[in-house]
Amino acid sequence: MELSRRLRSVADGVSPGNRVADIGTDHGYIPIFLVQKGIVPSAIAMDVKKGPLFRARDHIWEQGFEDRIETRLSDGLEKLKKDEADTIVIAGMGGALMSDILERGLPVLSDGKELVLQPQSEIFKVRHWLHDHRYQIVREEIIKEEDKFYFVIVAEPGSQRFSEEFLYQYGEYLLKEKTPWMKEYLEKESIKYKKILEKLEKEDSLLVNKRKEELKQQISLIEKAYQYGM
Repeated sequence: MELSRRLRSVADGVSPGNRVADIGTDHGYIPIFLVQKGIVPSAIAMDVKKGPLFRARDHIWEQGFEDRIETRLSDGLEKLKKDEADTIVIAGMGGALMSDILERGLPVLSDGKELVLQPQSEIFKVRHWLHDHRYQIVREEIIKEEDKFYFVIVAEPGSQRFSEEFLYQYGEYLLKEKTPWMKEYLEKESIKYKKILEKLEKEDSLLVNKRKEELKQQISLIEKAYQYGM
């Protein structure tokens, strides 16, 4: 099985030999790939909805991995026991939802799991959550696929803090690496926010003025990120 560039980056974040729990598994592609390539000995594919879980189960059976990949109906980490997985994978959902899943799953994470996360939005919330719960970010990657940008975060237990908010917004590791995709992403974000601000400039109300201040703050963070990393 071949994965998309986004999912392959997620799979590459898993440490070889670890047992994996894939939360929100959808089609089950990541656990299938990891078992098929011999990267992990076993996996648990979990989803809150029966439809995606049944699709994952069908794909697992088609590949003949039903003895090594278990499917489990679960709201986040609710049905996972502490000793069943070494790595938690959560990919393809918003940062707020991802942070909530991690928060509710703290009892499972308390013995220190490797986390491989691919938030689709509000990535700063995930970075803040990790640092607030004694996780350190050991790797980040930005991927461009079909004209969209995706971010993959690998974290492990440890103490870490970023010195400024723009590093939470855009990722200290990504800015230090100075990748062309990160430069392109920052430029696109800057253009997007400036266009919105320009459209609002002639309007004057409490709500609009508040939004304009938020946009100016976001543009300022982008400028700081660009100066820091580019």
